[in-house]
Amino acid sequence: MKKLDTLFIGFMLFSMFFGAGNLIFPPFLGAGAGTNFWTGMLGFIVTGVGLPVLVIFAVSLVKGGAQAMGDRVHPVFSTAFMVAVYLCIGPFLAIPRNANVAFEMGITPFLPESTNTALILLLFSVVFFGIVYVISLNPSKMEQYMGRFIAPTLVVAIVILIVVGLFKLDTPFLNPTEDYQTGAFFKGFLEGYNTMDALASLAFGIVILNSIQKKGIENRSQLTRYTFKAGLIAGILLSAIYVGIGLVGAKMAGHGTFADGTGILSSAATLLFGPSGTLLLGLIFTLACFTTVVGLTTACGQYFSNLLPKLSYKTVVTIVTLVGFTLSNLGLAQILKVSVPFLVMTYPLLIMLVVLTFFSRYFKNVKTVYGSAFIFTGVFALISGLNAFGLDLGPVQDMKNMLPLASAGLEWIVPALVGTALGLVMSQFSKKVFTVHDMEIKGLTQK
Repeated sequence: MKKLDTLFIGFMLFSMFFGAGNLIFPPFLGAGAGTNFWTGMLGFIVTGVGLPVLVIFAVSLVKGGAQAMGDRVHPVFSTAFMVAVYLCIGPFLAIPRNANVAFEMGITPFLPESTNTALILLLFSVVFFGIVYVISLNPSKMEQYMGRFIAPTLVVAIVILIVVGLFKLDTPFLNPTEDYQTGAFFKGFLEGYNTMDALASLAFGIVILNSIQKKGIENRSQLTRYTFKAGLIAGILLSAIYVGIGLVGAKMAGHGTFADGTGILSSAATLLFGPSGTLLLGLIFTLACFTTVVGLTTACGQYFSNLLPKLSYKTVVTIVTLVGFTLSNLGLAQILKVSVPFLVMTYPLLIMLVVLTFFSRYFKNVKTVYGSAFIFTGVFALISGLNAFGLDLGPVQDMKNMLPLASAGLEWIVPALVGTALGLVMSQFSKKVFTVHDMEIKGLTQK
């Protein structure tokens, strides 16, 4: 495969990753972290870039992709987990979130105050999802549309904003807010969840593999190598942009108080470019959100049409588009309200799945290890998710708060390690028992 093909596939992957959350959270992190910016940003890049690239790599290593990775725990778990992930990153959360952010940043700033916003959102959604639907029906054209045209345009627009911002904004970094005064790395680590890119990687991995295979690459080792290269290209672009817009956010902290990252970027664009800055930012958000929605719609179409053969790819794309269109008109606040608890529950399981995949050769994919690790991890991930919904679980809550790293929101790590260790011990014990049993049977047979 040509180097230019790898570059364009890497650009396509970047454009699929880079959506609403990728723009919203880094500048808000920068404004909050202040003088602790680099520590917080490092944590953000670990889960916002490193983990997604590792997931893409892990998916390429296992024949059968993400579904086969989950089967190592249990086929029922694999199907349930993957369906939940696809529905979350697809029609029920990420797709409507991106469409809504595209509207709020690309259209709302230009509307008069007396405008019926709900009606304009409806009209915008019709056009937005109409174009998404047309492109998603032709996944073979995604590299051409997104990798060669839309992604480069998006990168150029963002670079203009970052470069001008770094040169013109000379405000020194402020002291960190309370959340970033101590444990800035762990705060950034958890903020990286909000990009949802690691979950999306489970879906995008198959899309990237299919794109590479269409270039005539079938050998498993070559597929893995080219997939990793594409992931690396996307990861470098993501990291550079996160640092850039994060620094803009840190420099903007001295220009006012902001409720979120969109407010920071809106103020920065207006301050740097005047009225035309709003147009530039609208272009950035619209392109970023559009490419992500196309990628997610295509991924959902491929997954569910394989899972349910009676549903054609076109049928699934149609359903996903209609559901995304409907939910996007509920408003961004309602969509974001359910995202954090879900992410808190699913990310620990995803991290463990990737870690065990990379180390599987050392314990030969024994299901006991996977099962024990996921039971321990899953229990505490569920508790954390229920807490994020606002539920106080009494004594269970107190027990969770006593665990190491609980103050950083990573209380699941120690139980995950304990579960993995217990699984390794049980697998070795079972192995010895079966060995002794086989020897006894062999001895009786010889007698």
